[in-house]
Amino acid sequence: MGAILAVVSQKGGVGKTTTAVNLAAAFARRGLKTLIVDVDPQGSVRYGAGLRQGHSTLGFADYLAGTVALRDVILPTSLPWLRVMLVGSVADNADHSDYSSEIAVGDLLPQMLAVARERCDIVVVDTPPGLGAVTRRVLECSDRVLVPLQCEPLVLQTTPQILRGIQSVVATHPALVFDGILLTMYEAGNAACERTAAHVRQHIPAKLLFDFTIPRSAAVSDAFSAGVPAVVRSPADPASQAYVNLATRLAERFRP
Repeated sequence: MGAILAVVSQKGGVGKTTTAVNLAAAFARRGLKTLIVDVDPQGSVRYGAGLRQGHSTLGFADYLAGTVALRDVILPTSLPWLRVMLVGSVADNADHSDYSSEIAVGDLLPQMLAVARERCDIVVVDTPPGLGAVTRRVLECSDRVLVPLQCEPLVLQTTPQILRGIQSVVATHPALVFDGILLTMYEAGNAACERTAAHVRQHIPAKLLFDFTIPRSAAVSDAFSAGVPAVVRSPADPASQAYVNLATRLAERFRP
């Protein structure tokens, strides 16, 4: 049986989806049967996961609505061990309230994740920013959680919020393991970035914080624009190597 890893953040634009995509690809390159599930109605996973040309745009929301079968929304990628479930047609809607409500009160999300856990080594779930109904529901179904945080001053305000939110879920789901905070978009020589990273390291217990960062990288942006994970397109790039390092650390933790 595999592990379900939720990737969550208090706000958007911190590298959450980039982390989810590259981490999933790095797991797959290790030979682990990996599924990345996008439940964020923004639907950004479809742009960088290495999906084959002409892929379907249907996904979890369409399965939730009962219009497609589960097997029809699990898509192949350029990596043999990586499959993707997009969020689906809800990404084209301006109003996501019905989608969020259905997930919050229904059982299809936990049922789907339970099936995925049985069939995969690792299931990576990309959640919406914040700790709303969808993210909380995912956390309630997950085994582990990872928090990417961009190295910018605002992180000093959002970090306590996300930690309190996760702690509130753990109160009712004690099996959830907090894997740690991952500092992203780190830019050496940028004074604000370096001060932020130093402040986080000073005030967050070391056991809750990864001891390396994901550097800001043009190669990561270029890879996403090309629709391919950076760990596949630019494996020698420092950010790609950092994601591979992260996958190695986590895979070791996941071993029974």
